[in-house]
Amino acid sequence: MTTYAALLRGINVGGGRKVPMAELRALIEELGHTGVRTHLQSGQAVFTAGQGDEDSLAAELAAAIEKRFGFPVDVIVRDHAYLRAVAEACPFPAAELAPKQLHVTYLSAQPDPERYAGIDQAAHLPEEFRLGDRAVYLYAPDGLGRSKLAEQLSRTRVTKGVVATSRNWNTVLKLVELTAGED
Repeated sequence: MTTYAALLRGINVGGGRKVPMAELRALIEELGHTGVRTHLQSGQAVFTAGQGDEDSLAAELAAAIEKRFGFPVDVIVRDHAYLRAVAEACPFPAAELAPKQLHVTYLSAQPDPERYAGIDQAAHLPEEFRLGDRAVYLYAPDGLGRSKLAEQLSRTRVTKGVVATSRNWNTVLKLVELTAGED
């Protein structure tokens, strides 16, 4: 049995694409998974699965969500070991920063450095980003909502063909905590 986090992209924000967490938990249980919990309303679920891999579990959950709620939702599924490794590999001094200043964008595939080469990092200082294992780390001292660099990182030329969903540092750490113990 492995404990996973499912990261749903773009639900319950801005009044659209509503996925109530109680219904999401029930749906994941109907798929045969156990230990289902959700975190916040913005699309994090933790569950234990006895079979499948990250990609097949993400595809299964995405299909079930679309069938139940009537709209597509991109889903990334990652296990505890991966989530812990991403937190531990943070290239920024996370302990010294406010959680709203640090974000991780989880990606469905390894980032292609060529896609990011056209972003002039110096023009966005003091904001910075670094590529990681199927992740992009973003330091945005004024928060994500005001970040011009985050805007650049989310452009289609950078994200085309890749599912990308961002979480603030508090959520990154909470997902490590919630998935601990059964990997």
